[in-house]
Amino acid sequence: MVTSRDSITPPDSRWATAAGVLVTVAVGVAGLTWAKWVPYLHKAFDAARTQHWPGSDILAVGGVRAGDAPSWHAATTFFDSYVGVIWPALLVALLLSACVQAFVPRSLLPKLMNRDTLVGSAATGGAASMPSMMCTCCSAPVAATLRNSGVNHAAAVAYWLGNPLLNPAVLVFLALVAPWQWTVTRAVIGVIVVVGGAALVARIARDCEDAAPSVPVPLTDQRDPGSAALRFGKALLRLCVVLVPEYLVMVLVIGAARGWLLVLIDPAHRSLLLVVVAAVVGTLMVIPTAGEIPILQGLALLGVSSGVLGALLITLPAVSLPGMVMVARSFGWKTTWGTAVMVMVAGLAGAAMLSLL
Repeated sequence: MVTSRDSITPPDSRWATAAGVLVTVAVGVAGLTWAKWVPYLHKAFDAARTQHWPGSDILAVGGVRAGDAPSWHAATTFFDSYVGVIWPALLVALLLSACVQAFVPRSLLPKLMNRDTLVGSAATGGAASMPSMMCTCCSAPVAATLRNSGVNHAAAVAYWLGNPLLNPAVLVFLALVAPWQWTVTRAVIGVIVVVGGAALVARIARDCEDAAPSVPVPLTDQRDPGSAALRFGKALLRLCVVLVPEYLVMVLVIGAARGWLLVLIDPAHRSLLLVVVAAVVGTLMVIPTAGEIPILQGLALLGVSSGVLGALLITLPAVSLPGMVMVARSFGWKTTWGTAVMVMVAGLAGAAMLSLL
């Protein structure tokens, strides 16, 4: 007689699995409500009432101007301002990642997110990213955990890119305080990047036989509920020890060098080369969620061309050098750099579209 797998699964194990998934969902919902949903709802109402974005240009914090040499002052003022904004989302991302590693069976996420086609997987990853609404660095621990859990490259990359590019709150903010062309460009190019771009990167990674995750997540054993807290503690400690220090160091580096990076975007020049430079610089920069809005508004007032604004509209939020460092072990460097190059090309597409509109 053939016995189904469900019929031989111990009831206690099924209950433990369900409890672990519920705990993970509860942590995600509670954390995102605190760090993202409620604050963004208030910001949206304020923006609708005032037609003004209250945020300031984080790249100019500390009085740093284009051409300033790297300094400890530039590094620390940027670090303090950036971390002061993103720490709630980063905390939620670390807790959620640890919950996934400790409580969710490793086979569940691939079943939910891996599809028969790369485009289908990318679409699933992009859709899953929209409720979390994180910046590229805060979404990096979750994206790395998805990849380590067996989620394919297309879905994991799409989740990573979809958080900043398809963030529904930022699209609302843009619609309220910026020209309508910015919102349309961000939405159209964002969908193309998250779905088509992630699928393309995954295809290249597969053709190049990209390396499997170097730090696989242990299979969870839901039959031993007493070890759940220990698994969670180990997972959280590993994330904090491995990912957070290198992330914070890279934020300091970007902050220190921002004066040199800003000088590359000179509003006095209007050439295709400047648009390409803007796409590269925007890909390396790290900003908090919606941090591109005051930056682009300030550049627009200085007379920067639509091409440069379109390139930065896509590349500034999409990825960053610290975010790439965080996901590289799980994605593999070929996939990571392939994603960065694809985002740069998408920035050029954003520049062309915004210039035409």
